[in-house]
Amino acid sequence: MPESVTVEVAPGHVSVKGPKGELDQTLSADMKVAQSDGVVTVERPTNRGDHRALHGLTRSLIANMVEGVTDGFEKRLEIQGVGYRAQLKGKNLELALGYSHPVVVEAPEGIDFEVPQQTEIIVRGIDKQLVGQVAADIRKRRPPEPYKGKGIRYRGEYVARKVGKRA
Repeated sequence: MPESVTVEVAPGHVSVKGPKGELDQTLSADMKVAQSDGVVTVERPTNRGDHRALHGLTRSLIANMVEGVTDGFEKRLEIQGVGYRAQLKGKNLELALGYSHPVVVEAPEGIDFEVPQQTEIIVRGIDKQLVGQVAADIRKRRPPEPYKGKGIRYRGEYVARKVGKRA
């Protein structure tokens, strides 16, 4: 764990503070979370399947919190299509997606948008779940369609193309 991160452990609750901010998470009461010598350990009460699954989930949630407050997370989206573009209006994102009106996406608390080009959107934040959810909500406004490939997609996402109708 990086030295600039402090983790506070209470029964069923973990809070992580770092250079980029602070995150809180409520955890299952079954898992025992302990901190010693700068290492956070998670122990499960039994080897049953549900406890094993909770153990992995709890460990991942804490690891993602630590990574979020040190480095942060980002999702990159690409826009493809004639006339489709994005631009920043203050903190909010304004999308032209072929509708009769511009689509405005408001930035929730803790999320920053960046538009390096009109066809590229970067969603940044310290909460991995929130970054992914906001990126999914933006993509849902105009998902990529299979015939021409127009729409919003994640960077590197493969869109299976279909052949149109034949005469």
